[in-house]
Amino acid sequence: MGRRILGRLGAALTCATGVLLAVATAASVSRATVNYQTPAVTLVRADGQRVSLPHELDDGRPVLLNFIFTTCSSTCPLTSRTLEEFQDKLGPEAARVHLMSISIDPEQDTPSRLAEYARKFHAGPGWQYYTGTLAASLAAQRAFDVYRGEKMSHTPVTLMRAPGKPWLRIEGFVTPDELVDDYRNLLTAP
Repeated sequence: MGRRILGRLGAALTCATGVLLAVATAASVSRATVNYQTPAVTLVRADGQRVSLPHELDDGRPVLLNFIFTTCSSTCPLTSRTLEEFQDKLGPEAARVHLMSISIDPEQDTPSRLAEYARKFHAGPGWQYYTGTLAASLAAQRAFDVYRGEKMSHTPVTLMRAPGKPWLRIEGFVTPDELVDDYRNLLTAP
């Protein structure tokens, strides 16, 4: 087989695997209300700015947080596509939500690599990507209970919070429509 055919076959298999994974786990989405203690770590945004994680999480906007790595070929593209569609479904309202994606592979995910990844998923101005030191990444992963020992063992977790409220932890592959519903419910909850 030619290289072009092998490349297309590989891409098709990767996509099919992701779709099957999403379908197989769609029924196993769970939600819980959780309180987390944010570690006082410094991260680096894709624009190169060094920022405080607690400050980024508490900037007055609702926050939607996930953990990704740019070389992932299964979970991360699916969850990133979901956030892209979530952002699209909110329309202009998306500018009032702080979407945050923190790398679990900071040794590879440089700010420029994250900026390229952000473009791939059409990240709007409210969706920012973060990297930093390995210690900072691990501290953030552990604080939000997403650390699974190594990057290939990560699972889809989306965290959402309105200012002054506890976190909504969503485990599994949620659809963009479900995420919008969760977001709207979070904003109207007492």
